[in-house]
Amino acid sequence: MITSFEDLKERAREKGKKRLVVACAEDKTVLEAVLAATEAGFVSPVLVGNKESIHKMCESGNLEINERWIIDVKDPSQAGRRSVEMVSSGEGDFLLKGMIKTSRFLKAVLDPDIGLRTGRRLSHTAILEVPGYHKILQFTDGGMNIRPDLDTKIDIIKNAHGFALSLGIAQPKIALLSATEAVNPDMPETVDAAIIKQMGERGQLGDMLIDGPLALDLAISREACKIKKIESSVAGDADILIVPDIASGNIAAKSLIYLGKAKAAGIILGVSAPVVMLSRADDAETRLNSILLGVASC
Repeated sequence: MITSFEDLKERAREKGKKRLVVACAEDKTVLEAVLAATEAGFVSPVLVGNKESIHKMCESGNLEINERWIIDVKDPSQAGRRSVEMVSSGEGDFLLKGMIKTSRFLKAVLDPDIGLRTGRRLSHTAILEVPGYHKILQFTDGGMNIRPDLDTKIDIIKNAHGFALSLGIAQPKIALLSATEAVNPDMPETVDAAIIKQMGERGQLGDMLIDGPLALDLAISREACKIKKIESSVAGDADILIVPDIASGNIAAKSLIYLGKAKAAGIILGVSAPVVMLSRADDAETRLNSILLGVASC
């Protein structure tokens, strides 16, 4: 079971070196992360993109790469398709987004002929190691689904559940977050949480413990549960936090990262192979952690 990023690093090492395909690799931030993961022995990279631009990025950042890593494809859309096709055909183990528009990238990922579709909605999950919490937390979805309806939330939960199992977390504890633990018809997320909780208790969502609606303090603090007299198999010990919408998820995760000094990594779920997207604001550690997350989940 992974409880920290040190555990994640060990899990990635156990998996062995994986072939990482980078779509439109002419991005300094991405190249730095890929080079760090390569030098540490976690990945063997394939850099798909404009060869001339990749070299310029390396020169400006004083980065040394192997010429054999590069597949020269100048058009971004074609580079995206080529990268996805390599992973879907088994030539690569997982995918990393470079200097390509997210819409173009995801269009290739979801292409019915060469993409990584599974029939389930895509969702983004952030893995956080938060000082003061006793294990890693999975936050989802603060990156893709803007205002998920009930069916979308169920897919998000199934994606997160499957990912937790891949990290060795048996019967993960899932908290359905809201501002309150009371069901309130004026707060749709509380109604959805009550429905999903019942589905989980009836075994409709897989082997998990699930509860909600729960305020964040109840999901992660046993002391808050005692004070509020809340008894739950999830409260105070959550592995996965399901947020009501993209805004609340994004704000909560970034608050923990920037104000709470949490370590972080992120990955896209619902696809047949790991897909990693990095933010330009991510620090070097977060970028490397996200690539290691891809390796560990291969």
